[in-house]
Amino acid sequence: MASEIKSYRDLKIWQKGIQLVKTVYVLTHKFPKSETFGLASQMQRSAVSIPSNIAEGHARQHTGEYRQFLYTALGSAAELDTQTVAMIFVSAIMPQR
Repeated sequence: MASEIKSYRDLKIWQKGIQLVKTVYVLTHKFPKSETFGLASQMQRSAVSIPSNIAEGHARQHTGEYRQFLYTALGSAAELDTQTVAMIFVSAIMPQR
């Protein structure tokens, strides 16, 4: 039997989003200092945006609004994916220290 959803914190997708935030912060803290306010910061903001939009949408009163916030979270996930690919590319062309 499935447990009752009382809060956005009960949503598995929100919980996974929070884990993603933790992972992104751990990884971006390993980036060079020159990236602190660049790609690292953008990746952190995109990651935080995912569970934030899920939570905000869940708090709305109408299904249509919730759906829109889920689409926004999906957009943030696409941003994070793009930023991850960009960082892999940048890492491949930057000289090693």
